[in-house]
Amino acid sequence: MIERDPLGFFAIVAAMALAVYLTRAGGYWLIGRVPIGPSLSRVLEALPGAIIAATVAPLLVHGGVSGFAAALAALTAMLTLRNDFAAVVAGVGAAALVRAAGF
Repeated sequence: MIERDPLGFFAIVAAMALAVYLTRAGGYWLIGRVPIGPSLSRVLEALPGAIIAATVAPLLVHGGVSGFAAALAALTAMLTLRNDFAAVVAGVGAAALVRAAGF
């Protein structure tokens, strides 16, 4: 049987919190010391779009009908309303409706 030591649990949580903090702080420290030229500036400007594409692509490939409906509803809401919250609500609502319909 595995023994559960509360001190060990808190030590692990503290170590993970420290790792997250050092990762974020290290990123700020590093970007403060790297000269940002035109090419790096273009990469940083394109990064949010690449992150969104990397997040949405698996949903479209593996999400089935509900994933496709959610992405389509969110895209439509974003293009028409230009409101992030409305796009999220539309996407979640579409996925819920399609799943409730049995797809």
